[in-house]
Amino acid sequence: MENARMDYRFTALLIVMLCLLAFFGGPAKSDTTQSNTSGSNTAIEGGYTSTATTTYQSGSESTSTTNNTTNSDIRSSPPSAAAPSYNSMTQDVCAVGVSGGIQTFGFGVSGGKHTIDKNCERLKLARILNDFGMKVAAVAILCQDERVFESMIQAGTPCPIDGKIGKEAKQLWGKYDHERPDYDTYVKRMKDRKKADLEAQKQMTKELDAMDKAKAEEEAKSKKNIEWKDPR
Repeated sequence: MENARMDYRFTALLIVMLCLLAFFGGPAKSDTTQSNTSGSNTAIEGGYTSTATTTYQSGSESTSTTNNTTNSDIRSSPPSAAAPSYNSMTQDVCAVGVSGGIQTFGFGVSGGKHTIDKNCERLKLARILNDFGMKVAAVAILCQDERVFESMIQAGTPCPIDGKIGKEAKQLWGKYDHERPDYDTYVKRMKDRKKADLEAQKQMTKELDAMDKAKAEEEAKSKKNIEWKDPR
């Protein structure tokens, strides 16, 4: 009989303890916050709190609290900036389309425009002038290119200037050399030639001095050999 009562008390105490644990502990809750922006995906998970309190028969209590916070920051690459395409519309237009773009996180920019190909225009104009029989004018417009101008000079047929051709044109180009399309290259070449001429002149002077010295030594040696002495 006494054992049955003790078992009953133990069972009742166990039920009371379980009820207290369920009432004070409560379910664990979590708090999750997520924000999405262009190029960034940020998720913040936290606020996880769990508290459990246990009361023993003697009246003492044991409390346990657990806090857990998790932060995650995920960055993804944004879409690339697309550069627009530009066409020259027709085949008889010396225009070239140029476009470009740049993209960073959260910001991108792109653009484009048409540019004129001067060499293409020069060739077309020279071809038209030549078809009209204006051969000198066709050569003159080609001479606006410094490569053509230099090749004409090297060939001994200078480009036309002020209505002059041949030797007269060469004289005018020498007088007004600042009007040459290859003026910068021409000035640099003239400086290099002047420097080379000075080096050659120094070398020639050095060689002439050496020849004069050798000749003087040879003459002194010959004079010593033919010097007359009185036999008495």
